[in-house]
Amino acid sequence: MLRLESINLYRQLQHQHQYPILQDISFRVSPGDRLAIVGEAGAGKTSLLRLINRLSEPTSGKIYLENQEYRQIPIIQLRQQVMLVQQESKLLGMTVQEALAYPLILRGLPKQTIQEKVSYWQEQLQIPEQWLGRTEVQLSSGQRQLIAIARALVTQPQILLLDEPTSALDAPNCSNLINIFTQLTQTQSTAILMVNHQIDLVQEFCTHLLHLQQGQLVVNQPAAEIDWDKLTTSLMQAETQALAEWT
Repeated sequence: MLRLESINLYRQLQHQHQYPILQDISFRVSPGDRLAIVGEAGAGKTSLLRLINRLSEPTSGKIYLENQEYRQIPIIQLRQQVMLVQQESKLLGMTVQEALAYPLILRGLPKQTIQEKVSYWQEQLQIPEQWLGRTEVQLSSGQRQLIAIARALVTQPQILLLDEPTSALDAPNCSNLINIFTQLTQTQSTAILMVNHQIDLVQEFCTHLLHLQQGQLVVNQPAAEIDWDKLTTSLMQAETQALAEWT
């Protein structure tokens, strides 16, 4: 389904110097896969999701979707199949109801179909009726996060990219989301790539783990092969080191 081959991403600095963001990243994603992406702050996790959604372009290497090279796929067509939910999402001045319907309106779906899809995901994500008329400024960060996820799910993408989707949610909503994501991969063969720092949720969710460290892929393994205690210790040490370098 999705294949990354020897991806490098560099940021151009002053005096022609280049700073490596991602280095020699290669992996495959199949239908129904649940990939968790972990790593310290600055490891390149969000940058990787942005590349897969084509918000950024790799400096070198290639990405393929269904054996078609990314740059050969029209950007609108690609993003209808590969949906990114960023950690901080905006409603662009719309109400919740309008924001949920908008991507379906763009696809030209009938009004009845749009209403059915919005209502379905409103129920699945337990979005209260009173939220529908609210705008972004009337929502908490957790509420905005839930609406952003719902807006992506109504489109039924082939690949769903999630950047810390549970960071502002309470425990019941986190548990409900993980169950929904798991069901999607099992019933719709949706592939999900999720950046998340909550290792307990990662362990519950993923079938495969990608561990990035300073822009390099140091672990690419099935979840069943992961030593979770060792991983947690490694992440804590890398995070401490990253914080020390920034201060």
